[in-house]
This record gives sequence, C-alpha cells and structure tokens, in this order.
Amino acid sequence: MDRWNSEAMPRDQIAYALTRRDWVRVAVRTDACLICKGPKVNEAGICSVCIATLTDVEIQLVEKWMSGVGP
Repeated sequence: MDRWNSEAMPRDQIAYALTRRDWVRVAVRTDACLICKGPKVNEAGICSVCIATLTDVEIQLVEKWMSGVGP
C-alpha cells in the first residue's frame, strides 16, 4: 500500500518506523501521524483513525510505546 498522504511514511514502512525512537518523537512532538499526518497522535505517533488499520506486529509495537517501554 502506498502513502495515504504524500508527506507521510509509506504504509509498508510503519513497522520499521515504530522501531525508530527519533521518528516517533518527531511525530509526537509535531502531533502528526506517521501514516496520514493527521493530528491527535498517541505516544507511538499514530492517530486514532490509523490505529485501526495496523497489523498485529504494528499493534504490538504501538503497545510498547503506550506502556512506556518504547521500541
């Protein structure tokens, strides 16, 4: 799947992006979802709309961020 927004991360690279502390920090600091660049991101840099589209592996990575463990 391609990018949902031309400025966002390519969809097939989200799992990798969720392992990069620096990329997630930028997404959280700028309040811009890694997938769609929309606002209101969680601790993993993913908005509430896009979180519903994540794979099981990606969900596990997001859960680590949400629990404070990080990548």
